[in-house]
Amino acid sequence: MKNYKLTFAILTVAIVWGTTFLSIRVAVETIPAWFVAGIRQFLAAIIMFIILVYRKQFKWIGWKNLKYQLIFSLLMLVIANGLTTVAEETLTSSLTSLISATSPILVFLGSVALGLQKFTFRALIGILMCFSGILFIFWDGIKDLANPDYRFGIFLLFIAILGWASGTIFTKKLNIQSSNISLNLFYQFAFAGILQIIFAFTFLENYNFESWTLKSISAMIYLSLFGSVAAFFCYHYALTKVSPVQVSILAYINTIISIFLSWLILDEKISAKFIVAAILIIAGVFVINYNREMFKKQRIE
Repeated sequence: MKNYKLTFAILTVAIVWGTTFLSIRVAVETIPAWFVAGIRQFLAAIIMFIILVYRKQFKWIGWKNLKYQLIFSLLMLVIANGLTTVAEETLTSSLTSLISATSPILVFLGSVALGLQKFTFRALIGILMCFSGILFIFWDGIKDLANPDYRFGIFLLFIAILGWASGTIFTKKLNIQSSNISLNLFYQFAFAGILQIIFAFTFLENYNFESWTLKSISAMIYLSLFGSVAAFFCYHYALTKVSPVQVSILAYINTIISIFLSWLILDEKISAKFIVAAILIIAGVFVINYNREMFKKQRIE
């Protein structure tokens, strides 16, 4: 890739988001999920505000653009990020990252429905491979489905994936572009952070602030600085250069990094069926999205 900024953006998103599933799992060990998600985004908004003021770029973006940013924030931050965080209270980070890797399927199918992509026989094979991988996941953990908390976590995770795919397609379909990504992110982070903190105080009866450990707080700060500010900036930048399906293939690297770190640091069990599921899902997503110009710079018209 000759576009070094785009290369750096893609690598940043792939590596940083590969660590976020682990960080979320560590954070929710002692901090309620909606507080983790809300504080993460609110801190990110403060950081973006400081950057914008320092650069003398902070300004009102107008009601039309604000509407777009709030919709994107609702889909990508509140629904996708927020519900994934809640799901990790009952699911392992490796399982969460693997199921989340199926998001390109929904991105692809949604793009096909909106005329942004063409459906092919190869795509059908890829989809079947991904669903086979999902079957292996539940085959390996079929007994866990008897646990209502586990079932609810799986349900929330699929809603989160749907929100992420919708937000990705939304950006492409409406040709949302901006000369100041930082400004848009400030409004997105601020809206998501405030809303999620409200959720935290609304849905929780016992906040247990005194039980929050330094380890969990550090993980939450990492999520804010890198998982939100750095990675989302790079993700938005990449979306202005390549198609949403191309950006979504970052799930390959994200998943591999997340599963490895979950095994290495959290001692999460990785069974043979789980590995087969990972291979099927990653290979299926690759089959769906592969083309010779997959990494070629493509400006959105």
